[in-house]
Amino acid sequence: MPHKEGSLEAPTRHPLNWQSDAFYDQNALDQELTRVFDICAGCRRCVSLCGAFPALFDLVDETDTGEAHDVDKANFGKVVDQCYLCDLCYMTKCPYVPPHPWNVDFPHLMLRAKAVNYKRGDVPARDKFLSNTDTLGKLAGIPVVTQTVNAVNRTKFARGMMEKTLGVDKDAWLPSFATRKFRSAAKRSANGGVQDGERTPGKVAIYATCYVNFNEPGIGHDLLAVLAHNGIPYELVTSEACCGMPLLEQGNLEGVAGKKAQNVPVLAKYAREGYALMSAIPSCVLMYKHELPLMFPDDADLKLISEAFWDPFEYFVARHRDGLLKTDFKDSLGKVSYHVPCHARVQNIGRKTSETLSLVPDTKVTVVERCSGHAGTFGVKKEFHAMSMKIGTPVFKAMAQPQPDYISSDCQLAGHHIEQGIDENNLGQAQLAHPLTLLRKAYGV
Repeated sequence: MPHKEGSLEAPTRHPLNWQSDAFYDQNALDQELTRVFDICAGCRRCVSLCGAFPALFDLVDETDTGEAHDVDKANFGKVVDQCYLCDLCYMTKCPYVPPHPWNVDFPHLMLRAKAVNYKRGDVPARDKFLSNTDTLGKLAGIPVVTQTVNAVNRTKFARGMMEKTLGVDKDAWLPSFATRKFRSAAKRSANGGVQDGERTPGKVAIYATCYVNFNEPGIGHDLLAVLAHNGIPYELVTSEACCGMPLLEQGNLEGVAGKKAQNVPVLAKYAREGYALMSAIPSCVLMYKHELPLMFPDDADLKLISEAFWDPFEYFVARHRDGLLKTDFKDSLGKVSYHVPCHARVQNIGRKTSETLSLVPDTKVTVVERCSGHAGTFGVKKEFHAMSMKIGTPVFKAMAQPQPDYISSDCQLAGHHIEQGIDENNLGQAQLAHPLTLLRKAYGV
């Protein structure tokens, strides 16, 4: 394929035509995979991003012609399986994304291939199990049950059985279940200290997320403490289901639509009432800001939700620019190695977390902007765990190099993955703390 200059315009994405029959046509999919793989093989700019591109280029280099269109289509799945939909190739590397006429959207092409596989039933039971966060979350909140499950999951025997039966790598870090769910323990609403009749510059509706609700509720409590300290009224949304990101990663688009049907009426009500919607997990924010609107481009309520959704630190920086964020910090944080998660980077909101933490006196924030390799469920699977650690190795080294007091990432899964990588590579010791936890500590509340 002849060389063609990349587009100098900002990337734009087309809606995902996932409800059409043509979307699931295997021959049409193979043709598009071949077309895009030919372009990628001639460029190779994304070779260092993840395992998908090296897998593709190896397949191309093994052909007699060195051309992607001569790769056996039966091997295309080796590329698709390595993609965990981080979107970095689209947002930061590829020069041929729309509006370029070559119209390359590698992540959404991989999503289409995953959706075709899912519709055909070619998805392991393990993947369906791991992506069903609402069902798994039912284990949380019952002290005796969670304590037993957590204890068993930490034993070598149990982890060996999980690897054998579910394909969950015995050495991968796994989250524990909380003995009390965030939504059960948190105060449902607070007026931020605003007196009756007094104007407030903002109000927030909290979408807790599965991870905060079921696994690490402390992150949610830290967010509420920061909001309260800044006099920001909040409410927990009346009800919520999973955002659908784990299902999206498996290609279960009907499942995503089901979660959307549960969440959108609730969230749209808050958006119409002028609330800023907020979530502490970047993947969930990305889902409502970008992925769901691309799946349902004509849904007016979803558009309203997308426009109202904020990353917490994006919100704090906006308030600071308006002179509304308190900077009465009581404690310094020392040296912080902060990792920018992929699902935060592709939102194009900038480095809002590091910008906020840098407001704390006597605090030095070192920013590492590269994929950690964890990628949701990808890093815990037996066949991919070693690859996830390899992808993360440059991050582990960069995070450890300043000998920080804290390591931190908005994606707590990435944070634990980095913590494991630093420990296993004997790169030093540092305490893992979510950025919201650090901000709360700095405020001393």
